[in-house]
Amino acid sequence: MQRDRVLSILNAHQADLQNLGVKSLEIFGSVARDEARPDSDVDCLVEFSIEASLFDLFRVRHYIKDLLKCEVDLGTRDALREHLREPILKDVIRVF
Repeated sequence: MQRDRVLSILNAHQADLQNLGVKSLEIFGSVARDEARPDSDVDCLVEFSIEASLFDLFRVRHYIKDLLKCEVDLGTRDALREHLREPILKDVIRVF
């Protein structure tokens, strides 16, 4: 999926995502670099405005997956492994 399409869809549903407790959302990886293939997933980083559980993370992931109609990897900045942090963060594009 193309970067502009992903950003457009996610921005259009910002209020719904915020109602699910999302404070900020970012994309990274091949979609952020606009190098995605048809079978690429969308990699996202989320920050919650509430104390979030694993259930909350899965609920947001499922919601985004339904919106984009493709696989989604969703995580938090805090969960990034140290050796992956720099390469991931250099590609980050803030959605909201």
